[in-house]
Amino acid sequence: MVVSKAHAFGNDFLLVPEADVPLGDRGAVARALCHRHHGVGADGLILYRVDPDGVAGMRLLNADGSRSEISGNGVRCLAAWLAHQDRLTGAERRGFVVRTDAGEKRLELLERDGARVTFRAAMGQPEQVAQRTLTVDGAPVDVVTLRVGNPQCVLLGSATEDRLARYGRALATHPAFPDGTNVELAEIEAPDRVRILIWERGVGPTLASGTGACAAAVAAAAVGGASRDVQVAAPGGTQRVEWREDGLYLTGWAEVVLEGRWIATGGGAPGT
Repeated sequence: MVVSKAHAFGNDFLLVPEADVPLGDRGAVARALCHRHHGVGADGLILYRVDPDGVAGMRLLNADGSRSEISGNGVRCLAAWLAHQDRLTGAERRGFVVRTDAGEKRLELLERDGARVTFRAAMGQPEQVAQRTLTVDGAPVDVVTLRVGNPQCVLLGSATEDRLARYGRALATHPAFPDGTNVELAEIEAPDRVRILIWERGVGPTLASGTGACAAAVAAAAVGGASRDVQVAAPGGTQRVEWREDGLYLTGWAEVVLEGRWIATGGGAPGT
């Protein structure tokens, strides 16, 4: 099985042609490939395709094998792979589409520096933005919930590792979210700067998140008084999020770091 690996600010993904992975084996393949010690290691598996009309498409599985609708960083990783493979025409470099389970996302290639490629991606409008009070360990916790193609739960305030350990898993698996949710701790450091820590559904703590950065920016602007054009700093690096009348725009880089071949063991699905 041919495998490529790319990351955006340390949020890493494996890319495999969708046709190479049978439908029934996909969760097991994702768990095996993404395992940090027994596999290649990644936060998620992107099964990609190039449709007959030439447009790229992707399906995303988290490291635990569960399905995710979209990843902002994952979309850029696939786009970086397309650029690395010289699959983008001159016109597409100025603007092209990736089909995801959360709809089509249009990207603009801004800069290319070797394997590192910077894109501005139109992520669409945030949906179902609401302030809620949830109970965690018997105590009320005020959060902002929304969808950025996938479910998000933002806890404004100090972004510390202790708070992430206390609230990350508890909120990600809270009964209020039957399908789970991504969680961001978001600290507004200045009107145009937000610092976050992330607990991703099906993964755990990650160094960065594109949709998480978007969700934190929306919560910071809607509730915390931040600007609608902010730098969102995660442990892996800083991305720009613009919340404009026509939706969210996410700017950041991604780079391809590996192309190789996965060798299945045990005569069955990889890693079995």
